[in-house]
Amino acid sequence: MLIYICLSSHGYGHASRTASVLQALAQRRPDWRLVISSAVSPAFLNLALGGIRHELRPCRWDVGVVQADALGADPEATLEALEQLDRDLPAQLEREAAWLAAQGEPAVVLADVPPAAALLAGRLALPLIWLASFGWDAIYEPMGGPFIARAAACRELYRRGDLLLHCPLDLPMEWGIPALRIGLTSSVPRLDCAALAQQLQLPADRERCVLISFGGMGKAYDPGLLRLWPDHVLLGPDPQLAQEPNGRPFPAGVRPLDLMPLCSRLITKPGYSSFCEAFSQGLGIHLVRRSGFAEAPVLEEALRRHGHHRLLEPAAFEAGEWELDQPLLPPEGGPLAAEGASEAAEALLAIAEKRSAVPIDRGELHENAVV
Repeated sequence: MLIYICLSSHGYGHASRTASVLQALAQRRPDWRLVISSAVSPAFLNLALGGIRHELRPCRWDVGVVQADALGADPEATLEALEQLDRDLPAQLEREAAWLAAQGEPAVVLADVPPAAALLAGRLALPLIWLASFGWDAIYEPMGGPFIARAAACRELYRRGDLLLHCPLDLPMEWGIPALRIGLTSSVPRLDCAALAQQLQLPADRERCVLISFGGMGKAYDPGLLRLWPDHVLLGPDPQLAQEPNGRPFPAGVRPLDLMPLCSRLITKPGYSSFCEAFSQGLGIHLVRRSGFAEAPVLEEALRRHGHHRLLEPAAFEAGEWELDQPLLPPEGGPLAAEGASEAAEALLAIAEKRSAVPIDRGELHENAVV
């Protein structure tokens, strides 16, 4: 069985979510072929997947929103990138459809969450499963102007799926297809916590250790701000943290998730996978608020309901006013279920096993399914 994964190239959150599902799937079917089709960094995919055997086909299936950093969006650059994608997709679709047909084995398409995956699945009459907490239709529509037509086109393609694995922390996904609501999707820490604490010379008191991480895009800040918090140790991906006595850059090959058991709080932006990981490991979240992206207020509201938190304005973050000495605000509701990766893997398994008796044949290409 071949699972062909069309993976968004917008940041690392989609890749982290999908990796958690593929890990759960590989535990159940280690002999299945996992083929990841994406422009996400191979190094990040290897780190996220933790050694799970997979193949990579470098493809860009979507744009998402072009960002200057973790908090900023660039609509004009996004439109330019979408127009380039329009030009590139026909040849890519032809190439990938031909490659899949040449494999001559049963296949299923899993997509998180490029709309163009529907075109590929349609060319070969393959089952298509969406893994999503939002679609690009919900992101583009509030941006107005030419993005409204883009949103409508995305929504039409999403309606061609066979199943939506409906993740929490979600925006509306009114696609008119069967949906299965699942819990939080998170991988698990893989490294020895005691050895990491010793390597990084961390205090035994978890309350004094704080992660500061803004995902794949990152967020520039002055490492000298750490001097405002001499009683805390701050860990992050920025190598410049080594300049400060209480700063600790991530060691090579270490994910934020691997360090979460050693920390009490996470300073971050609104991000689905970051929230899932922090919730699963019991971290409080100091959220640097974001505007101009439709998912951000939804995640902020979900944090108020389900996570211990504090909210920071961007200007406060830039000034080092991180409120690490303040108590976390309690959630207004209860915790979210945390077995989403396993639930998604089981659903994928059921659909794939139904497909297993139907290998791809080159003659199955549907010539009327074009961009």
